[in-house]
Amino acid sequence: MPGRTIRILEANPTIDDKHQRVLDGATAVFLTYGYQRVTMEDIARAAEMSRPALYLLFRNKSDIYRAIAERVFAQCAVAADGALSGGGGIADKLGRAVESIMSTIAEVAASPHGPELLDLKNSLAGDLMGRWNASIACLFAAAIERDAAERGVDLAARGLTALGLAEILMDGLEGTKRRVTDPQLHREAALRLIRVIELAVA
Repeated sequence: MPGRTIRILEANPTIDDKHQRVLDGATAVFLTYGYQRVTMEDIARAAEMSRPALYLLFRNKSDIYRAIAERVFAQCAVAADGALSGGGGIADKLGRAVESIMSTIAEVAASPHGPELLDLKNSLAGDLMGRWNASIACLFAAAIERDAAERGVDLAARGLTALGLAEILMDGLEGTKRRVTDPQLHREAALRLIRVIELAVA
């Protein structure tokens, strides 16, 4: 089995070495062979451990998938938070944050079985996805609120809230993803959404 791991799944200091090896190995074989074809034996081999040792760490393949998804979501959130903390106006900050998330998705999707893994996230990790969406919306809302405060804009007087605008952006991104398959068109649509947010706090 290959040892390839996509860039976003770098070592996480909060995960011990054995779990890290399993997640790295499982990611490599899932992306190469697909979730359905991969067995716990394949994952154990990729992680360079015995199958009994693997079962001491994870009950089954779906638990491993959820752990990988949780790690990806966490690292996306860290990257988005870093992008929002940089310089520039709200459009620049949101643009960088959205791009960091979209780049991660595109990197997974570009793998032989990436689309299959992305399709499984709702059925196997829907609760994690929901919490991640809420956390990203909160990050966006905080950035929008800071920008509005710096500009002296009273969002409430306009019938708006920072969280409401952030949720519009998140919903728009999700809707566009379902409607548009071309990554470049998706990025262009995201920039239009961000422009709407920018105008709302202008």
